[in-house]
Amino acid sequence: MSDISLEQEKQQRHAIEAQIAQLFAPEDDGLRQALESAKAAGLPEIQINPIQGKLLQVFAAASHARKILEIGSLAGYSGIWLARALPADGRLITLEIDPKHAEVVRASFARAGVAERAEVRVGNALDQLSTLQTEAPFDLIFIDADKVSYPQYLEWAIKLSRSGSIIIADNCVRGGNVFQPSPEMSEDTAGLVKYNQLTREDPRLTTIVLANDNDYTDGFNVAVVK
Repeated sequence: MSDISLEQEKQQRHAIEAQIAQLFAPEDDGLRQALESAKAAGLPEIQINPIQGKLLQVFAAASHARKILEIGSLAGYSGIWLARALPADGRLITLEIDPKHAEVVRASFARAGVAERAEVRVGNALDQLSTLQTEAPFDLIFIDADKVSYPQYLEWAIKLSRSGSIIIADNCVRGGNVFQPSPEMSEDTAGLVKYNQLTREDPRLTTIVLANDNDYTDGFNVAVVK
């Protein structure tokens, strides 16, 4: 029998995560102010954590990204991490349905020093995605919007990609509840279950799901276009 209780083990994981965040994914004023502005504007506090933000940055660097598409801006927090991975002439396009939220994002981009290479476009994402074909391919696409539409976002992401592009979607673990369908699942959960299934079975993709918080409650679906 282990001498470490489950609660002690949980505290240990939290401490390790805090160390990793402090050493490898420290937040500067631009990132912290983005969160503060979002909270002041009443946006939901559901953004990715610093380690996830740095992981997005690493994937962007690994794919030599010059053009990044983000579906779902929220507070601009993830967009700042992504935009900072771009070269000076790189471009991030982030799609946001709410005009008021978009203003918060634009202000956060300006404070973080990425406004020149990060553009917020306002409107329904599915409507906007069809207009981006002349600007494709994108080297990295990050999906973090309404979960019901994830399967449709995936198809568009593949259309707007190239061989070697990376497609990352957030909230694809959910405590293991989005790997198999169940009769009582919500529409959001059904969208995530379908997304995981599609990425797992699509011959155009090589895919893995990463549980990237310390309690395995959520994480990224990472797919590379063949």
